[in-house]
Amino acid sequence: MQKGRPKGGKNKYWSAKEKYKIIKPILDYELTSGEVTRRTGINNGMLSIWVRKYKEKGIKGLENQRKPGNPLAKVYSKKNFKNREEELEYENMKLRIENERLKKGYLVKGDGSIVIFKK
Repeated sequence: MQKGRPKGGKNKYWSAKEKYKIIKPILDYELTSGEVTRRTGINNGMLSIWVRKYKEKGIKGLENQRKPGNPLAKVYSKKNFKNREEELEYENMKLRIENERLKKGYLVKGDGSIVIFKK
């Protein structure tokens, strides 16, 4: 059995129902987490996280959380702006990000490859 994802592959997506079916034997004390790990190939640590989240929040705790992603990605991918409004929107987003960075206490020089932490 191969451990982890294939090289260059994507992470496996598990729905909340699939996660629950996998951890149900652990919750019902039918199998140990080690036995479930051997049968499914899912890391024991991941199973522990799923069990803990299920005990804390029920099936809602097993739902995947969406990450916000890079807010500049949609705008930055357009090299040429169609109008002045898009250009201003891009500039505004850059300034908001810079403001958040300053609040957190670090400065970015040039193209962003040099980061200086303030004391």
